[in-house]
Amino acid sequence: MPDFPFRPLGPGTAPVPPLALGSWNTWDRMSESDAVAMIRRASSAGAGFFDVAYYNMGPHAENSKTDILFGRALRASGVARDEVFLCGKLWLWDWPNQSFRSQLEESLDRAGLDRFDAVVVGDYAAPPDLPRLIADVDELVAEGLIGSWGINNWVIDDTREALRVAASASAAPPTFAQLKYSIARRSMAEGEPYGELFRDGVLALQASDVFEGGVLLGRVPQRKIGADVGGIRERIAQAAPAVARVADRFGVSPAQLAIAFCLALPATANVLFGASRLEQLEANLAA
Repeated sequence: MPDFPFRPLGPGTAPVPPLALGSWNTWDRMSESDAVAMIRRASSAGAGFFDVAYYNMGPHAENSKTDILFGRALRASGVARDEVFLCGKLWLWDWPNQSFRSQLEESLDRAGLDRFDAVVVGDYAAPPDLPRLIADVDELVAEGLIGSWGINNWVIDDTREALRVAASASAAPPTFAQLKYSIARRSMAEGEPYGELFRDGVLALQASDVFEGGVLLGRVPQRKIGADVGGIRERIAQAAPAVARVADRFGVSPAQLAIAFCLALPATANVLFGASRLEQLEANLAA
């Protein structure tokens, strides 16, 4: 990450660190002392952006404690709240039966926080009621419980409609899209029509699943990893040797190459990755 500029997480927002640490299957895979060291190091290195989610709904009904563990480690680290950027998640799997407000309050309480700087509204099985969704999120923004919001792998027509509804209601619009993006999974972020929204500055990109759960790095995952949208993971696995060869020519690791590739896209505000060991973080910081 040498000298990489901070970019806004969408229009009207403050610049954020280019690297973001995910929470799914991370903080519950290390000791508290290691978690404290990770938070301190990331914050001091200008990578103090942390994804903090309560994974207990829909396909993520795991009763995870990773958010609780992160909150404990953040408090123990001594890093001030204003020195980090915290991004939460709101799920659509049981919304509106489980309201955004109740989800947010529970998530904040579990992590011992008072607000999120941003939230990602998750994906869905059926198109949501967008006017209601926009109104619900806007209420949380107006109360200062969240600073801004983005979408996670939404169908483009729904993203465009959300932008239109927000504009017509003078409500807070989504400012970024968290999309799966990597060397071997490029079409959604680079292709049309998301590419048009990025080029026009309507949205920023938060690149996620950049290692494809380790598959892009030639590993065989021993844990649950993200969904294989489009059914292309076998081809991604086949691309891993080529990624390793290119990385070797540049004198970097495949992970560093994967991060640098995503950061090279002008639309990318930051890259979200998982790290459960300090040496992984150090290596990624050098991308």
